[in-house]
Amino acid sequence: MKKALLLIVATIVATCAVEAQGTYIRQKMDHFAHLAIPSGKIVFLGDSITDFGDWTELFGNNDIYNRGISGDQTVWALQRLDPIIESAPRKVFIMIGTNDLAVDRSPQDVADNIFKMVKMLHEGSPATQIYVESLFPVNGVDFVGKTGKKSHWEKGDEIVETNRIIKKRCEQEGIAYIDVYSHLVDSRGLLDPAYTNDGLHLMYDGYAKWVEILRPYID
Repeated sequence: MKKALLLIVATIVATCAVEAQGTYIRQKMDHFAHLAIPSGKIVFLGDSITDFGDWTELFGNNDIYNRGISGDQTVWALQRLDPIIESAPRKVFIMIGTNDLAVDRSPQDVADNIFKMVKMLHEGSPATQIYVESLFPVNGVDFVGKTGKKSHWEKGDEIVETNRIIKKRCEQEGIAYIDVYSHLVDSRGLLDPAYTNDGLHLMYDGYAKWVEILRPYID
């Protein structure tokens, strides 16, 4: 009876997780599961901010494969790592977690999931160079205000804490940490309005700044 109840609960949880993902995420996950990445390439793994970047054009580099999905969370990114690992990429850049914070997952949980990804990549593709990027600042003042339910735009403090945990753990485990946050934040601690039109995602100048920061690691 107890085992049957646990199975029912597990099934409900799994079903709710799939429903929460949304149509777009499931479509992209299905695409990526069937689109093979040639070995020795560079992979960008993340959410919408990665998804919306035209990385091949931005870097002028055909070796970069975009595996960002808008709305993605760390718990779901873990589910789609296998095809990336199987491709034995030369480098993987990870930047994800803000959507987790928006649904009230803790900074510690976000960091733990990111390092589960790191461990899986290390074990499945030992030669792959892994780069963990900071989460980006948000701006809930100039764009959407501080009213209503807490969401992405009001998670600035949690983003700072997540970055602190990620950076410390990267230092402890010898993983490359890339601080993009400090290059996008303004004097108020907000995503600089020069880089965004919604307080969360990046306009071209924001991507240009990001590319400038990453280029030494790409080249």
